Amino acid sequence: MRAVVTRVKRACVTIDGQISGEIGQGFLILLGVGPDDGQAQCKKLCEKILSLRVFEDENGKMNRALDDVGGAVLVVSQFTLYGDCRHGRRPSFTGAAAPAIAIPLYELFLSECAARGFSPQHGEFGADMQVSSVNDGPVTLLLDTDTLM
Repeated sequence: MRAVVTRVKRACVTIDGQISGEIGQGFLILLGVGPDDGQAQCKKLCEKILSLRVFEDENGKMNRALDDVGGAVLVVSQFTLYGDCRHGRRPSFTGAAAPAIAIPLYELFLSECAARGFSPQHGEFGADMQVSSVNDGPVTLLLDTDTLM
């Protein structure tokens, strides 16, 4: 699994002109699923993201986690994180998991966030979504379970 995690002051996702999910301070998580991913990768990625210490403490050091600052999470499915741009000018997305694999893992990720005390706001898997955010820092991290496990 892959995730782009951005520390935000606020973020929202809109579908068909209606806000589907919205947060204040926290993480905007763009989440992609690969064909070989499973529950172990999903749980590990969720644990890692929610424990990242990237919020500033009283000394201006990135030393606080999401829970320490009362932050929230907005999760948006993002198959394009598996885009392959090595050949030609049009990316290939064959490296992304099929919906039969990706949807259950996306839903598990949302459940894992909730189980860890972060009731996630989210988009809709496969929908045409508009995502807006006010990045904080900016602090943006790329996580891949191929390198975490």
